[in-house]
Amino acid sequence: MAEQTPALSASEAFQLAQDAAQAMWSRDHVAKALGMSLEEVKPGYARLSMVIRQDMVNGHAICHGGMLFTLADTAFAYSCNSYNQNTVASSAHIDFLAPSYIFDMLVAEATERSLGGRTGVYDVTISTRTDTGEMKTVALFRGKSARIKGEVTASLSQA
Repeated sequence: MAEQTPALSASEAFQLAQDAAQAMWSRDHVAKALGMSLEEVKPGYARLSMVIRQDMVNGHAICHGGMLFTLADTAFAYSCNSYNQNTVASSAHIDFLAPSYIFDMLVAEATERSLGGRTGVYDVTISTRTDTGEMKTVALFRGKSARIKGEVTASLSQA
């Protein structure tokens, strides 16, 4: 008979999410190169931010959609790897709702919607603060995840 793994307490699950996030962040050269900040991670949730730089703006003087997708995908990655099980995207979709501009601070919040077996579904909302101080949604992203072999923290030695 297979040995059962005991359920983690809330504080243990939170610490595991922190450890997995730090392990990923130590190797996440793309996020760092784009100036992303890892603001919060907990089981099934992540929040990252990024300021739009001049080299992220397209020919219409708005943030390039690929930058929005990359920010959302990165938040998605931290959210679905928060259980310390190596997890990758199996598909993703983004809807661009409003433009964002140079020097805007983008905030991406990824939330787990469903997790079962080896797959999950995560929604990411990207917003920016308006002149009146309100948060305005600029893009919505949905990612589907697939768990693969290994643990995030255990793979540190392979980096």
